[in-house]
Amino acid sequence: MSERKYRHRGYMEDSEYYEERRQERRRGPREPIDVTGPRLPRLVQTVVATRCYNCSTTLPTGTDFNGNCPKCGAALHCCKQCAYFEPSLRFQCAKPITERIARKDEPNNCPYFSPRVTVARDTGSSGSVLATGLSPRTPADARAAFNNLFKK
Repeated sequence: MSERKYRHRGYMEDSEYYEERRQERRRGPREPIDVTGPRLPRLVQTVVATRCYNCSTTLPTGTDFNGNCPKCGAALHCCKQCAYFEPSLRFQCAKPITERIARKDEPNNCPYFSPRVTVARDTGSSGSVLATGLSPRTPADARAAFNNLFKK
């Protein structure tokens, strides 16, 4: 009887097994993924936008961040609007600032300020138009579509 206590693969295996596995792995480099091919038609399109930290209003391109939000009046050049604002870090900032800024929602003169940018789905894409075009227009159409699901 063999001296193997367990029958798991790799437990007290002989060196021939490992050499065979190494030779199997040495097949050469893998083929690169073709990224130049056609894209699938149902990919989600994204929009890059800057939003107010207080009311989430999308700010237009070229907004002066030294001013206030056009909707709620919150200061735009503040820590909460900054891309480097991180509450879990020292002084709540990812940049090496020398002193803590007490009020994160008030305007300041931080040299590292960069507006926070969000990436969201494009709500005006053609995919959403198709989805809304298939929805029933009246309650009777909705009931008919529901009943059609269970017809034989």
